[in-house]
This record gives sequence, C-alpha cells and structure tokens, in this order.
Amino acid sequence: MGTLRDLQFALQLKIEELRQRDTLIDELELELDTKDELIRRLQEELDRYRTTVSLPGPSAVSEAGSAQIEDNQRAKKLTVICEPFSLDPVTLAMVSHRSCDKSHESQRLIQAAFLKNDLLKNLDEGEVRAIIACMYRTTINQGCYVIQEGTVSAQAYVLEEGRLDMTKDGLKVLTVEPEDMFGELALLYNCTHSFSVSAQTDSKLWVIDRKSYQTILMQSGLQHLSHSVELLSSVPFLQSLPEEVIMKMSDLMEETHYTDSDYIIRQGAAGDTFYIISKGQVKVTEKKPGHEEQTVLSELSDRQWFGEKALWGEDVRSVNVMAVGDVTCLIIDRETFKQIIDGLVFDCRQEVQQNKESKVGSDVDSSLLFSSSLSDFQIICTLGVGEFGHVDLVRLKSNSKCLFAMRVLEKKLVLNNGQREHIQREGRILMEAHCPFIVRIHKTFRDAECWYILTEACLGGDLSSLLKDKGHLDECSTRFYTACVVEALTFLHSQGVVYRDVKPENVVLDEHGYAKLIGSRCLKKLEVGKKTWTFCGTLGYMAPEIILSKGHSVSADLWSLGVFVFELLSGGLPFGCADPMKILTATTRGIDQIDFPKTISKSASSLIKKLCRSNPSERLGSQRNGAKDIQKHKWFEGFNWDGLCKGTLIPPVIPKMKHRVDSSACALYAEDSAELCTGWDDF
Repeated sequence: MGTLRDLQFALQLKIEELRQRDTLIDELELELDTKDELIRRLQEELDRYRTTVSLPGPSAVSEAGSAQIEDNQRAKKLTVICEPFSLDPVTLAMVSHRSCDKSHESQRLIQAAFLKNDLLKNLDEGEVRAIIACMYRTTINQGCYVIQEGTVSAQAYVLEEGRLDMTKDGLKVLTVEPEDMFGELALLYNCTHSFSVSAQTDSKLWVIDRKSYQTILMQSGLQHLSHSVELLSSVPFLQSLPEEVIMKMSDLMEETHYTDSDYIIRQGAAGDTFYIISKGQVKVTEKKPGHEEQTVLSELSDRQWFGEKALWGEDVRSVNVMAVGDVTCLIIDRETFKQIIDGLVFDCRQEVQQNKESKVGSDVDSSLLFSSSLSDFQIICTLGVGEFGHVDLVRLKSNSKCLFAMRVLEKKLVLNNGQREHIQREGRILMEAHCPFIVRIHKTFRDAECWYILTEACLGGDLSSLLKDKGHLDECSTRFYTACVVEALTFLHSQGVVYRDVKPENVVLDEHGYAKLIGSRCLKKLEVGKKTWTFCGTLGYMAPEIILSKGHSVSADLWSLGVFVFELLSGGLPFGCADPMKILTATTRGIDQIDFPKTISKSASSLIKKLCRSNPSERLGSQRNGAKDIQKHKWFEGFNWDGLCKGTLIPPVIPKMKHRVDSSACALYAEDSAELCTGWDDF
C-alpha cells in the first residue's frame, strides 16, 4: 500500500509540475509578445519623434508621470497592483476543500516556520491555524528546482524534510533547512523571483498559494469586523449611533487577552476604560469594609459588558472583575470614545470646499473642447512610453495656445494584463474629480485598437525629477508641495476614494508651479465604513495594514503622506532597501524604529510620526477633525492655506516652458477612425 501511495503521489507531483511548466510557457510567450510589441512601438515613436520639434527642458519627461509612465531608471519604485478578488462561494469552497490532514508534528513545524518569518509572525493564532489547515504537501527529487530565478509564481513553501540550495546568478546564497520558509513574497503580489531554489536531496515541502492565503486573511478580517460591530450594536446605550460611527468605533477598540484569575478591574482604582466580553467569562466581586473575603456579585460572559461609567467621567471602580479561564475583551478608553461621540466621528464624506468648476484654461473655449473629435487634435510630440501605451502632447487644430496630454492605451496590452477594471475605475473617479490639485480627465475616445484619454498637460516635471536634481528639498518647498497633496487627498477622501499610491513620481507641477496628483490604477471608491483588501501601492510607501492584509481604507493614504514628507526632506525613504522583503518587514516594524536624518526638523519629524502611526485610526487626519488636524500641526504654523486654494501663493519653483512649436511638424490622429466614449463601460 505504501509503494502504491508513493507512486500515486509521485504521479500527482509530475502532473502538477507539467501544469506549472505549461503555465510558465504561456506566461513567457505572453511576455515575449508584449516585449516585441513594445520594441515595435518604441521604434515607431522614435521615428515620429525625430520628425517633430521637441519641447525644451525637462517638460517632455514630466508628463510621463501624469499618465503613469513607468521610468525604467526608477524601476524599484514601480506601482504594484495585485489582482482583485472577492469572497465568492466558489473561492471559499475552494479554500475549504484545500484543507489537508497533518500530523501534530507537521503542524508544529509549519507554525515554528511562521514564527521565524518576519512577515508571517504578525498573523494571529486563528489565521495561522486556517493557513496551516489548507497547506498541501509536495515532494521534490534531488536536483530538481522548486523555484527558478526570473520566473513568476504564486506559492510559498515550508521545508519539512531534506535540504535545498538557494542560489542567485548561479552562486549559492544559503542552504534551506527543515523548518525554513521561502517564497513568501509571492503570497502578496505577482513578483519575479530573484533567486533559484533546488533540491540538494529528495525533499518534502508544505505549500500555500496566494489565493488561499489572501482569502483566509480577508475572511478573517471581515469576520473580526462583523463580530466587533455586532458586539457594539448589542450595547443599549450605543444602539442609537449611526452605522458608520459603530464601524469607526470597532476600528478603535483594542482586543485584549486575560488568563485565569487575572484582575481586569481592581476595586478602588481609577478607571477610564469600557470592556465588552468577546470570549470567555468573568466574575464580579466586592470586598466590603471589615471583611477579608470577597463577595461574588455576578458572573458575566460573551456579549456582556462592564466599566461603562468610565466613559462619561472619572470613575473609581467599586468592584473587582476577574477572569475565569481565558478571556478576550474589546476595550475602548474614555478619550477615544469622547473623540468619536463629540464629533459623531470624522466622516470622510463631509463637505469639502473645493473649486467645482472645470478650468480647461484661459486660452481655450470649453465649448470648443466639448464638441471636438479625436481628429481635431494635432500631435506635437510623444512625451513618454509606458507599459500599456504612450502619451502624446497635443493641441486643438483650431486653438494652438492650449496644450493637452493624450494618453493612448493599446487594448490588447491592457486586456492581456488584466488591467481593464483598474483603468475603468481610475477613469470614472478622475472624470468627476473637479479639484485644482488633481490632474483632470477631459474626455475619452476609442477605435478598434486603442483607447484615448485627454487630460491636462502638466509640463513642469514631477517631484521625483526635482528631488533627483536637488538631492532633497528645503522645508519651505516641502511644506508647499505637501499642502497641495493634502488638499488633493482631502478632496478624494471626501468622495470616499482611497488613492493608495502617494509618492513624488505621482505629483506633477503645472505651468504655475502648483502640484497636482496624477491618475493611478490604485484609485478605489469605498462605501462608508468599508475596507478593501487588495495589495496595492509602491513598496516603501505602503501602510502596514496593506502589507499584513488587515483590510485598509483612506487612512492608508495618511501613512504614505508621512513617507512622502520624509522623502522630500531627506532624499531617501525611511523603509528604503534593495530587498523587497526587507522593505515590507521594516514597514511593519514601524516608523519608531527609524533614525531620522538631521535634514528633518523636530516639528517635521513630529508630523511624520503622527501620520505614520501603526494603528490606522490613530493617524493624524483620521480623527473627527480630519485634514484640519494636519493643517493645525506645528509644522504648518503660519502656512497660508487660503492663499494656496485661491492660487495666490507663490510656489517654490515656477517652471520655464515654451509651448509654441512649428505647426508644420505636427502629426494627426487617423481621420474618422475613432468615436467618443460616453461612459467608462465602453472601455
């Protein structure tokens, strides 16, 4: 029986290896097609560029950022977007079906591997048990590869028996021993492996795939949130609060654990904390004057609460509360509770005073732009080439004074890379974003092969280029650009939109020197109080809750804003490193572990640390006053916010640009080959 089972298992392994090789071949063929297409397109753009008159200075490079052109020289700061998924019945059934029986020793080994891993050691016990349950076993013969350098996969491994060699560029890096884990970066996003792992001896491994991992963590997060909301809603004096307030409170409540006979409350002590029993039982006792023994008054269990008087004012505890066995409580202190109740929670959809008018430019008739077709635009030059297309600098044939950017996306590349949904979502949001600090989309066209998106042309360069030229920015300049980003984020958050990719590359300067956020495929609109679980953003700027798959909302942007300020003032990232895993683990350890350079003042350091709090609900700007708390911070003392919004403030840098070119050198889009897109469903 043992021999037959071994043969069956070996056959299953070979089938799986063949399936993986077929998948790899398909992926490599697609990558080859994409690169061939990119080479062809680059040659065409180079030929066309040689026949045009280019703009002087850095402006030709700058608009590449405003259309998400990915600069190869800054490849380490590329935006990462994991494929979206949902907890549909099929996915849940698949993960449940994956549940594999394991010996106690195997479970102990996997758990020990998790505890040694800088990323997975942050998971709670329930999440670890669920992940271990659906890990499946595989065997690798001596000399065979588990991972090959340069390939893409979606699995992480724990070695149970045998020895593995990890190599990079053909050189041995280390030996993988039993109880070691590797490949965990693939659990977060579709990364390319920078190393190879091969079997020194016949080896046995446990495998977890990305979809199962993310499904388990998303399900755990939703269940935890639902349970917290349910507990809070069962408390009579909280039942009249709006749903979004309860959701906010559930975020702010901390989970605490007690063991048998622990005192949770001591009689006579001052208290400021309210408790709801999530799991377990407590006994309430009182020690009366002149008596040695405590009198048991009552016993409380799941869904019951105590200590509520502390929320309304100073409270001297009149009883003892002790744990009976293991107990888990949700707690909230008086100060946090009052912040929520006094302001009835900061609602990210509160009214934001922004300029609602669409200002195309003083030199163009908006009605003329409204009635224009694709063939009405002259191509001045190509500003840059990106992953899914290119960006042209264009102008209306009937009005040569005002320039626009035309983002040209090839349908084939967008669809093959699964980016249609992200681009549609980005377009819907930006089409409605009438904010002076966000690059505007004016209109869209399509033909058989491409989509065309007409946007503002911000030709003053991006902040990454400015940072590269100067090394780091002074406080005055950083304060101005940060204020522009704060205004842009405040507008987006007021619409319930999370940006998720704040970084200097995504902030461009207009002709007046004012900073604007560009479009990003990371944009997403959330319902009030809801979270999203997609791994999305740029390594080094991502908030910990994104990395740890805890669910995130608009507070994730506040963390990125803190990193943004740090980079502008210092020229480097607080969590910067060549190794992606080290970046992620440093981020999860928090900003308090970072030594700040002398170029960052004490007040700026205070702002950064308050924005980069590990608990999203504690970040500056996430409380009831919202962005006003950021504006009132000492670092912004004396800053003219009103002048910024009215455009009367003089920016640190005023770009020098020449807009006039020889009209004889301008190319045109194909006549009558495109039609106007009336909605993003057309994409």
